[in-house]
Amino acid sequence: MYDLGPDLDREVPPGTNVLVSGPPLSGKRSLCLDILASGTEKGEGAIIVTTKDGADRVLNDYEKRTAYEDRPVAVVDCVTRQQGVGDVRDSDRIKYTSSPVDMTGIGIKLSEFLQSFYQNQGIEQNRVMLHSLSTLLMYSDLQTVFRFLHVFTGRIQSVDGLGVFAIDASAHDDQTMNTLKQLFDGIITTHEDEPPSVRLAGD
Repeated sequence: MYDLGPDLDREVPPGTNVLVSGPPLSGKRSLCLDILASGTEKGEGAIIVTTKDGADRVLNDYEKRTAYEDRPVAVVDCVTRQQGVGDVRDSDRIKYTSSPVDMTGIGIKLSEFLQSFYQNQGIEQNRVMLHSLSTLLMYSDLQTVFRFLHVFTGRIQSVDGLGVFAIDASAHDDQTMNTLKQLFDGIITTHEDEPPSVRLAGD
């Protein structure tokens, strides 16, 4: 089982994908990082796919939560090259895609990290975070994002991982939200002035 961190006090079975949905500035990214960090402390793998902040900023924020230097923590950075920093090279910890539009590239880089952790290093429990689906939806249509997520969540399921996906609920209409919700086993809703609420399949 995966625990969802101290804030939520819930456990979910391996292969679970959860949508973290809420308005801007309600702590979605922070909550996702907390969920991953609680796994890192147990020696689990953590892969952060970021479409908003560069890898350096993400890792700085992560370090405030847990020391990750010698741990299996990796970032798929979809931002830095798009901002015109052309000379960044993939490393063991960070892999770059050209932009958030390059969903094929994002999927490939995620698979490379999962293979490295799960198959090559024998890490059986891995947590994956994607921040944020709203960025993907800005650049691509719903159908494209849905197909991408269908594969992405399936990949996490196939390695018994835990997937946590953030979305800015206020930026999308009900149809978009309802379509995407089909892909997830549960929803964590963040609020500006109260603790997050969790609704899992089977609740």
